[in-house]
Amino acid sequence: MKSILVACGCLLIVLTLLSFVKSARWWIRAADFPRLQIAAAMAVVIGAYPFLHGAEGTWDAIFLITLASALGWQCFRIFPYTIMAPREVLKAAGTADPANSIRLLIANVLMENREANRFLALVQETRPDIILAVETDAWWDKRLCDLDRDYPHSIRQPQENHYGMHLFSKLELASPEVRFLVEEDVPSVRASVRLRSGQWIAFFGVHPRPPEPRTDTEERDAEILIVGRQVKAQSQPAIVAGDLNDVAWSHTTRLFQRISGTLDPRRGRGMFSTFHARYPLFRWPLDHIFHHAPYTLVRLQRLRDIGSDHFPVLAELNYSPSAVGGQEAPAPDLRDQAEAQEKIAEGKSAE
Repeated sequence: MKSILVACGCLLIVLTLLSFVKSARWWIRAADFPRLQIAAAMAVVIGAYPFLHGAEGTWDAIFLITLASALGWQCFRIFPYTIMAPREVLKAAGTADPANSIRLLIANVLMENREANRFLALVQETRPDIILAVETDAWWDKRLCDLDRDYPHSIRQPQENHYGMHLFSKLELASPEVRFLVEEDVPSVRASVRLRSGQWIAFFGVHPRPPEPRTDTEERDAEILIVGRQVKAQSQPAIVAGDLNDVAWSHTTRLFQRISGTLDPRRGRGMFSTFHARYPLFRWPLDHIFHHAPYTLVRLQRLRDIGSDHFPVLAELNYSPSAVGGQEAPAPDLRDQAEAQEKIAEGKSAE
């Protein structure tokens, strides 16, 4: 039993150390995802080891201290996404102004999922102003035509490679476009959205490719950071949403926040883990909503299962320019700017 605990502990330490390695290799970046699970496993080993075998020797002490240090680092990274941490986004004061509010539904529907009725029922129940659906193919394109009556504005990009994307809006859209920022078969969308008050805002929808065998993260990181730069350059207050195939606490996502100057409404409210819907013990937050400082949060909710491997997310934001002074947006330093430029160049040149 002791050898098993030592082997597990050493593996967990190695996985923690991998998160310090600035490499785009898929098997290294995959270690970013299960920080909560790694931390929980470390706590079990730390508790079980002295109870079962004692901790009197020097090597026992070194092993447990190293493991505890790794556990502390994991907790440090995930702590901002717990309810004990300070909130990064203010709660909307009183009753939100309907004219300046926007309700968004973000869903990775899973291309092979054929339970479209469950998703459409959820739309009817939640009544979002904007719907972003990803992994939509030709079959989903036909099923989502049912939304046209209530959502007269749309962007449709069905694809058969798990990277299709559909945007539906009750609100007026201007300059809607599908872009292929890094990879020719991985789209993103951008549009200006007119709130009921007349205020124009910018919306970006993204779904880059995930780290997986034979697919490293150069292209994913580049797309995320290109969008970050475009968001920062926006004169309109922006919202970024989608399945980033990256977790909230990763280096790339935190760099994106600094480059774009956006806030994360999950901070201080919980992880809102959306993937994998089938395996409760192996879930992490892959579906995101970021926004500029002039928004406050009315509500944020992970919704019920729709037959996909992701849970949908519903967020309602209130455009509140007066909130800017109470919400400090992250800002990049020169090192961040240089790193973003390097990652974008690597992503564009990757094969």
